[in-house]
Amino acid sequence: MKRRITALLCAAALGGVSAQTTPPPAPTVPAPSAPAAPSAPAVPSAAPRIPAANYVIVGNLYYEQGKYDQAYVAFRAASELDPRNTAALLGLGRSQARLRLYAPAIETLRRLVGLDPQGVSGYLALAQAYQQQYIGSGDRAAVTGNLDAALAVLVQADAALTALGGEQNVNRSKLLNERGNIYRLQGRAAQAIDAFRQANVLNPENALILYNLGDMYNATGQLPLAVSALQQAVILDPGDPYNRAYYAKLLALSGNAAAAKSEAAQATRLAPTNAYAAGQYGVVSYLGGDRATARTQLERAIRLDPLRFPEFYYYLGRIDLDSSDLKAARDNLTRAVALGANTPEYAYYLGLAYERTSPTLAPDRVKARENYERALKLAPGYRQAQEGLDRLK
Repeated sequence: MKRRITALLCAAALGGVSAQTTPPPAPTVPAPSAPAAPSAPAVPSAAPRIPAANYVIVGNLYYEQGKYDQAYVAFRAASELDPRNTAALLGLGRSQARLRLYAPAIETLRRLVGLDPQGVSGYLALAQAYQQQYIGSGDRAAVTGNLDAALAVLVQADAALTALGGEQNVNRSKLLNERGNIYRLQGRAAQAIDAFRQANVLNPENALILYNLGDMYNATGQLPLAVSALQQAVILDPGDPYNRAYYAKLLALSGNAAAAKSEAAQATRLAPTNAYAAGQYGVVSYLGGDRATARTQLERAIRLDPLRFPEFYYYLGRIDLDSSDLKAARDNLTRAVALGANTPEYAYYLGLAYERTSPTLAPDRVKARENYERALKLAPGYRQAQEGLDRLK
């Protein structure tokens, strides 16, 4: 891979170099009494050194294409050539985080903010790396300090902006948006909504902030506000399949099935290979009662990205439960729980799948109880899970 990148960069570096020749000097005749001195061997010219900036350009190209392994190689080469190149360190740290190399990413980005204490991008990337390590950890208790560390990084970033002076609305909105993401992970819904609102006031044309605000409104049961926020996001960035697909889901949840399906279909047309768009088309179809389309789109989404979206396994499991295919339901809901271990609904429906019986499959009361208890632990007072436990007594 590195040979491929090097070859590309060498071609660029050598393309503008023209060959030069120097005529040989006129021969001299040594005096008869002195022997001719041996001529010095020719020294081959060194190959031109490829600047670190060229590797950064290639790394950015690969990163934007989602080719994070190739981006990592390019950024690493750039940082080895120039250890103080901040663009190389930023790209390297972000690529490491994408490749789940969380500890090296955090180390790289700490070095970056040390070299560039006024660079907001470095602070944001470091805060995100802490969050990604927390999300990706199989034992979140072991990295529980990551979220506080991320908040501390944002405090440093805010101080850097204050020191810079001038209008910093856009940069401050980025910090507030990231703060909202951390509060969401900490379960501090009111603080998350407040942070996203402040970010939106400072930067009202940012569709990502509106997406996050709408997502928190939805998570706290404020569906009309969620629909409004996502509608604004779609208006601001109509070509973004994530905004449109999520807007479609919120429309379906609010009972507007026809508009929801139209928006979901448009999202998949905008991005035919986008797993999120396909999966939400499936969710919208399920909520609208079209189980055939739902299954087709959900299975397509899982083929496109089998590890990122537990929600799609969950809805496939719901379809399987509806059709009394308990084996498939248990398989899909088990995957949903494995990928989304903190979602009580996934555990509840897996418990329901184990509690039920079919002509070819016996109930498993032990596993049903375990999953109902898991759902109650995640959401104390979860009525359906408590009713499930009561039935198993």
